[in-house]
Amino acid sequence: MSRTKRLTILLTLVCLTSCSWLPFFGEKNPENEYQASSEQVLYDSAQRSLRAGNYLTGIAKLEALESRFPFGSFAQQAQLELIYAYYQNFNFESAETAADRFIRLHPNHPNIDYALYMRGLTIYAKDHGFFDRFLSQDASKRDTVNVRSAFNDFSALTREFPNSEYAMDARQRMIFLRNLIAQSEVNVANYYISLSANVAAANRARGVIENYSQTPAVAEALAILIEANYRLGLKDAANDALRILSINYPRYPSFDANGNFVFEETIRNRDRSWLNIMTLGLLGRPEIPPPIQIKHPDGFTPPETKEKPTEPKKTWYQHLSPLS
Repeated sequence: MSRTKRLTILLTLVCLTSCSWLPFFGEKNPENEYQASSEQVLYDSAQRSLRAGNYLTGIAKLEALESRFPFGSFAQQAQLELIYAYYQNFNFESAETAADRFIRLHPNHPNIDYALYMRGLTIYAKDHGFFDRFLSQDASKRDTVNVRSAFNDFSALTREFPNSEYAMDARQRMIFLRNLIAQSEVNVANYYISLSANVAAANRARGVIENYSQTPAVAEALAILIEANYRLGLKDAANDALRILSINYPRYPSFDANGNFVFEETIRNRDRSWLNIMTLGLLGRPEIPPPIQIKHPDGFTPPETKEKPTEPKKTWYQHLSPLS
């Protein structure tokens, strides 16, 4: 064989070897590779992929492990780690399905608390994805079905596994979710009262006060209850709600300097018509009830409703001026 032919064959072999990483040029089928692996090797390989942040590959290996060794030593652990891998890969539907399946099949598993915790995270994340961190969207104005489901999972976790390592974080998330649900109910009450559905608005507001008494939304719920009762002609009920608001939230923005409850700003911001907006407030003004004076029992001294005015800060020029 001539030297030229030998060189040609050598170059051809080098090219084929170097192109083996390209599709259809000698790459091994990952599924075939996983099929040839033992349970331990496949599990260890999946762990390396997850630690490296390669969740897509890790998912493929864990799915292969569960499929090939459904009763093996790592089957249940693979199911748990699939929940995590799906979640990290933003595949929330699959993560929720995997968590549901694990909880259903292994209710007495030592790590069932983790499955509950991850299902709660996943359900909430379905409506509040990655980009919501950068967008100023009011989550309380969305549908709260998934928020309530996530709250129930965290609640079950803290109730059934109070000493779980995930319980403390779950409790903090429950506070946030409870506040979100309460504010959502207040938004609905506000919508009802804007439609003059005063009974429905009062019922929603009362529900917030009774069921979410430790949330920041209670003050606004009391204000809605005052307005709804006043519009319904229930003056005593309106005054009762007003007294509770003044005692617990004496600096609520609707109180004026004399302790009267003023509707004007709230109603103008909420009930402006298109005519009122287009005419810059000259026409189509919403009907605004007069300020309400609180009727306290004899001998009751109400708390101050406004902070004492503070001295305005001096400008740099006033600091330099000998007359200031």
